[in-house]
Parts: sequence; C-alpha cells; structure tokens
Amino acid sequence: QVQLVESGGGLVQAGGSLRLSCAASGSIFSIDAMGWYRQAPGKQRELVATITSGGSTNYADAVKGRFTISRANAKNTVYLQMNRLKPEDTAIYYCNADYYSEYSRGVRRGSSWGQGTQVTVSS
Repeated sequence: QVQLVESGGGLVQAGGSLRLSCAASGSIFSIDAMGWYRQAPGKQRELVATITSGGSTNYADAVKGRFTISRANAKNTVYLQMNRLKPEDTAIYYCNADYYSEYSRGVRRGSSWGQGTQVTVSS
C-alpha cells in the first residue's frame, strides 16, 4: 500500500499564494500520474491539475495561468503552486497518485488519495 500525505494548506487573502506538497511513501515500485483535486462545500470533487512521470501537465480551465503543478520523482513528491488565489478556490485539496507497488509476487497497480488539506481564500 502507498500512502500520500499533503501539507501546505491554510488561510490566505485573495490575490495571495500558497504551495501545496504531497509526499508518497510505502512499497513504491514506480509512480505514474500524480494530481491534485479539490472539493468545495456542497460540490463534487473536481480535477485541478495532473502531471505524468514524464512531466506532461493538464490543468482545469479555472486555474490555468495561476496554478503550476510540478513533481520531484526522486522524492515521490508532487507540488501545487497556487498564485493569484480567488475566494472560489476555497476547498479541500486532495492529492492522488497512480502507481505500481511491490509485493511478494512482484508488482501491482494501485491508486491512492491523501487525507486532504484545507485551502481558504478570504475576500
């Protein structure tokens, strides 16, 4: 099993910045795509940004030009730099990773979610 732990959330004024981090640990053989999702009160979880192991990125239209996703493969860590934050960015942000983990018979594919970190943007 692979565990993901997020950090970096908090309270910030509109126009400010935050940087989220998510570190994966456990019996990791390799990690494919990693991504950030968010869920605001009363809304469904939505994609924010994803990044492949090769560095290809994908962003939701609502965050393009303001958020940047990156990863440090050697550290099994993904980051989300959030600039020019808006009140509508307020949500719980979740990290996700698709991976291959090691077990007694070899490797197997899996997917894990972090516990979430709260981001609150005041107007």
